[in-house]
Amino acid sequence: MPEVLSPFVYWAQTENNVTLKVDLKDVKDPDVLLEDNNLQFAATGQGAKGPHSYGFTLHFHSPVDPEGSQYRILDREVDFTIKKKDSGWWPRLTCTPQKPVWLKVDFDRWKSEDDGEAEEEEMRDVMGDYPGVYDRLEKEEFGYRKEDLRKVYLAFYNLAQFIGFTYILTVMGIRYFRDGPDSMPGTFEAVGNALKFCQLLQFLEVMHPLFGYTKGSILQSLIQVGGRAFILFCMIDAEPRMHEKPAVFYLTFFWSLAEVTRYPYYIAQLYKKDNGFLTWLRYTIWIPLYPLGFLCEGVIILRNIPYFEETKKFTVSFPNPWNFAFHFPTALRIYLLILFFPGIYMLMTHMYRARMKKLGPKKWRPKMA
Repeated sequence: MPEVLSPFVYWAQTENNVTLKVDLKDVKDPDVLLEDNNLQFAATGQGAKGPHSYGFTLHFHSPVDPEGSQYRILDREVDFTIKKKDSGWWPRLTCTPQKPVWLKVDFDRWKSEDDGEAEEEEMRDVMGDYPGVYDRLEKEEFGYRKEDLRKVYLAFYNLAQFIGFTYILTVMGIRYFRDGPDSMPGTFEAVGNALKFCQLLQFLEVMHPLFGYTKGSILQSLIQVGGRAFILFCMIDAEPRMHEKPAVFYLTFFWSLAEVTRYPYYIAQLYKKDNGFLTWLRYTIWIPLYPLGFLCEGVIILRNIPYFEETKKFTVSFPNPWNFAFHFPTALRIYLLILFFPGIYMLMTHMYRARMKKLGPKKWRPKMA
């Protein structure tokens, strides 16, 4: 049985009809079956790969009227005029977003919803009327908008983080409602691995501005993500005696609650879906959560100082091959005395400006007479 190839098919539409141009010359033995939702075509002819048997099947986006449709065989092509059952503009030709590689846009016949009732035979300069139209059509293919790799990646990333922090909050909530305050000492054992995974994943957010995936400051992202990683891995995970402290329970709760509002907001913005409540929540919930989170971080650092004095962990003492000494508890004290409060002020100021930009009073311009 000979192989059947697919010819190039060029399509266009008006409000009432769909036109197809099958790029085949010297067509012989055509076999055409048009039904309410699909078109089947087979014939022999001269196509892109020479004389051969060609065929295709199209499943339409919406029902068509076979009785009101027609086709004609010309020397260089086969033309279809297919009547839509219900008038209206289709977002794409096929019922699925995946466009066959052999299906193309017929630029000569294409009309959009904004073209109104202009005469089909009217001659016009498409490049002059619609600057950049070919570049746009090449990218979008009129209804076959391919999801940009960047957008797909960011959607999966934000969804993964939302699921991760929702899991953490869910486990903490179940344990607390079951055991009350007695559940606090076992919080890190229950959700610590999930929290560490989500936190490591957040280092990708430092790379996103670097590669142009998101807007924002690389330094700002590095400070915020790096600061949390320091608290989680160096202050909590590195000292087992901190795992049982209530401050770890509260810090995990404040962090997770802030994140389960942040990532859905990013997903909505990615797809340009504005939700007033979600935007308000994203730029308001930080007001109580960030100061409470900073307070817990300060308590954890303060409680760790005597532990690190005892264990000497992260401390480098003389003599050593590098001729360098570093006393970790002293560095923690300097951080709390000198850098802790400026860091809080810088982050809170950044969030306040972002909130005013999104939710602040709008400036109205008077209408000109």
